[in-house]
Amino acid sequence: MSLVLIDDFLSIVLENKPLLDVRAPVEFEKGAFPTSTNIPILDDKQRHLVGICYKKNGNEAAVKLGKKLVNKEVQAQRVFEWKTYLSENPYAYLYCFRGGQRSGITQSWLEESGVSISRLKGGYKAFRNFLMEKSQELSTNTKTIIIGGNTGSGKTILLNRLDNTVDLEGLAKHRGSSFGKFISSQPSQIDFENALYYKLIQHSAQGHKHLVIEHESRNIGRVYIPEVIFENFNKAGLVILHTPLDERVEITYEEYIINDLAEYTTIFGQEGRVKWYENMSAGFDRIKKRLGSERYLIIKNLLAQSFAGSDEGHKEWIKILLSEYYDPMYEYQIKKSSLPILFEGNAQEVFEFIKNSEKSEFI
Repeated sequence: MSLVLIDDFLSIVLENKPLLDVRAPVEFEKGAFPTSTNIPILDDKQRHLVGICYKKNGNEAAVKLGKKLVNKEVQAQRVFEWKTYLSENPYAYLYCFRGGQRSGITQSWLEESGVSISRLKGGYKAFRNFLMEKSQELSTNTKTIIIGGNTGSGKTILLNRLDNTVDLEGLAKHRGSSFGKFISSQPSQIDFENALYYKLIQHSAQGHKHLVIEHESRNIGRVYIPEVIFENFNKAGLVILHTPLDERVEITYEEYIINDLAEYTTIFGQEGRVKWYENMSAGFDRIKKRLGSERYLIIKNLLAQSFAGSDEGHKEWIKILLSEYYDPMYEYQIKKSSLPILFEGNAQEVFEFIKNSEKSEFI
């Protein structure tokens, strides 16, 4: 029986190949690859028992226990689930942690049932090492342009108009502020890293001269950009987006009030507005000390009044928050920053500057 091993990891990333992960659910939840689906050969309890056996009695005894736990009936169920997945993803590859026994057994059982699948040589560990090393290399050699600007300037909107970007906040599922949490939870740290590695490798393969990202701290919510890559990002030039305050209020209102309220209502129904209000209120509580007691009370009262009345009323506290809290903070950050400022302008001017930079050698 010929069981195929593959280690062309680059093609997996560039082609977004589907991956069948047969590790235990607890391993998958800790971190997996963006295109992977978990259909484990051993559940968490079985894996735990086999692990204890391996430590006490060695590999042979552990394999024997594994076969006992996954009896013929369980094996048939596993094979059925894998074949169902492969009927929808016929070009998928297979992996376990090190590409050894679990994926090898899976591969042989599928082969016996008439289905061939290739497995990753070295498994999850080898593929992740490839992603880390390749991404560090690419981030070292890629020129980065960072889009900065005051809160609400429309940096993400501008980012989405360009094709040589990586949306760090999108990958982190967080908008990078005290109010930036989405309803859906953030990915695990490893999931975030793997998704970022994929994007960096795919970006490089598209032949862009520059990588464009938003101005971020290393932490985005509870996940963080890997240190080496963050340092490489910050060997960059800064392009500052200037947007009038009234326009920034409208952008913030649209995103945090209109869009978020619609999402909360879609997911939670009639309770959605209350849950949204509680989330916003908690955001202000987190920055109470930095706001100062007087400003905190003013904004909280305006939030409560607007929630009970017209949504348009939210623009009043948004304007205060942007001009009196976020703007001074960003000015301080810019003064402290060592990043060279390459250009400043409005959205269209910044867009044209970045597009033109792809055609020239001056950056």
